[in-house]
Amino acid sequence: MSTSGFVYNGRATRVVFGSGSRVHLERELLALGVKRALVLCSPEQHALGASLAEQLGSRSADLFDRAAMHVPIELALEARTVAASTNADCILAVGGGSAIGLAKAIALESSLPVLAVPTTYAGSEMTPIYGLTEAGLKRTGTDIRVLPKTVIYDPDLTLTLPVGMSVTSGINAIAHAAEGLYSRDANPLTSLMAEEGITALSRSLPNIVANPGDRSARADALYGSWLCGAVLGSVGMALHHKLCHTLGGSFNLPHAPTHTIVLPHALAYNAEAAPDAMKRIARAVGHENAAQGLFELARANGAPVALKEIGMREDQLDQAADISCSNAYWNPRPLERDAIRALLQRAFEGSAPSP
Repeated sequence: MSTSGFVYNGRATRVVFGSGSRVHLERELLALGVKRALVLCSPEQHALGASLAEQLGSRSADLFDRAAMHVPIELALEARTVAASTNADCILAVGGGSAIGLAKAIALESSLPVLAVPTTYAGSEMTPIYGLTEAGLKRTGTDIRVLPKTVIYDPDLTLTLPVGMSVTSGINAIAHAAEGLYSRDANPLTSLMAEEGITALSRSLPNIVANPGDRSARADALYGSWLCGAVLGSVGMALHHKLCHTLGGSFNLPHAPTHTIVLPHALAYNAEAAPDAMKRIARAVGHENAAQGLFELARANGAPVALKEIGMREDQLDQAADISCSNAYWNPRPLERDAIRALLQRAFEGSAPSP
C-alpha cells in the first residue's frame, strides 16, 4: 500500500485487556466519572449480567436482560425508557453484538457513555457504527456518541462461549478486517491491524475447537477480534456487510453465521478488483487463495457454510439480491445484480466460492 498520502481516524477508546480484568469494573466506572450503570445483556447472558450487577452493588442502576440481535426498534425504545427511569448515567453492555448494539441505541438518543465487556468476537465495541431494525429493514449509521468509552477485554469471560459460536463469531470479526483491506479509505495503519487480526483469529480458532478451555487461544482470539473491530471502526465497508445486513435485517438470519457463510463468496466477487488485499488475506489465513482459505477455515471447524442451513429459503434470494443492490454504495467491483444473485445462490447451497 502506498504511503504517499492517506487519512487515518484514530478512535479514543480506553482498552483494559487481560485475564481477570473484570475486577477493574468499578475502577473504570469511576474513571468515567459516572455513578450508576444500567447493565445490559441478552437472556442467554443473564447469569453473567447479574453477576456484574452484583459486583457493582449500589453502582448498578438495574439489569435489562432482553437484548436481541439486529436491535429491533421497539426494544431500543423500551431500553431507553428503562435507562431514563432508573437515572442511569452510564450503560454497561455485557455480551456480544446484541447487547453492545442495544447500548449504542440508548447512547444514540441520550449520549450516555457506554462501557463494554465483550464475551464474543463480534468487534462492535470498537466502532461508532449502530444498527436498528424497523419494519423488516435494518438501518445502519455512524455516530461518535455510540462508540464505547471503555472496553474491558477479559478472555476468561469467553471460556463459556460455545465452540460453534466461537468459530462463527471469530470469522465475523475476520470479515471486518478483510473488507477493511480493500476499503476505499484503507490506510497503512488499519491494514496492519487487519492482517494481524486475521492472522490471530485464523490460528486461534482451530485451537479453540480442539480445546475450548485453552486460555491462550481464547486470549489470542479476543486480541484478534479487538484489532478487526478497530478496523471496522476506522474505515468503510462494502458488499459483504451490505449483504449481511440485508440477510439479517430483512430475513432475520443469525448475525455471525451469516457473516461466516457470505464472506468467502463476497471475497471471490471482489477478488480481481482488489488483488493486493486478497494477497494479504491469503497470507494471514495460510492459504494461496483468500476466499477458498476462509471457506475451508469455516468448514474444517464445523461452522455452517450454506444459508439454507440457517433458515434462508431459496425463494427469498431474488428479493435479497434486489435489496442488496438498492441504495448505491461503494464496492471495489461494480454491483452487478445477476452476479450478486449468483453469489447468493452459491452461498445458499454451500458451494465453493467462485468469481
